[in-house]
Amino acid sequence: MWEKIKPEELHENPFSLIGEDWMLVAASDGERVNAMTASWGGVGILWGKKVAFLFVRPQRYTKELIDKSDKLSLSFFDEKKRKMLNYMGTVSGRDEDKIAASGLHVEMVNSAPVFQESRMVLICRKLYAQPMEESCFVDPELIEKNYPDRDYHTTYVVEIEKILVQRQ
Repeated sequence: MWEKIKPEELHENPFSLIGEDWMLVAASDGERVNAMTASWGGVGILWGKKVAFLFVRPQRYTKELIDKSDKLSLSFFDEKKRKMLNYMGTVSGRDEDKIAASGLHVEMVNSAPVFQESRMVLICRKLYAQPMEESCFVDPELIEKNYPDRDYHTTYVVEIEKILVQRQ
């Protein structure tokens, strides 16, 4: 059963939550739903709004759906779902129905896909999207380390509209 909480009630460490636990970024174009595992991003305040920011490479199928929708979700899971998160980050939804193969169940909440198996979900509305550009990197070592193919991420800033947590 989902319970809505205020962002101020969220007391989890964002460095652990995103960088170590990982998240599923999910979007829908109204017909298709896809998700990808992400470990780069953050949360904070921008433009007077509570926001999350995330980064998606151009070749990711989920990016196509993010770009066609105003909403997306960021889902967080218990450690026992690590194998599923690995799978969702390495297999393309273009090639197979990886959501079904992973055993996840989708429901739509405020036009964003939500996974019933997640322990927490951020329902978000896109505010800003911009492709990274090589000329903007101040530290050129980041390019060689993270972008040998020059497939720079698109940066998305999304407003956190709702936080849902599973309550037993």
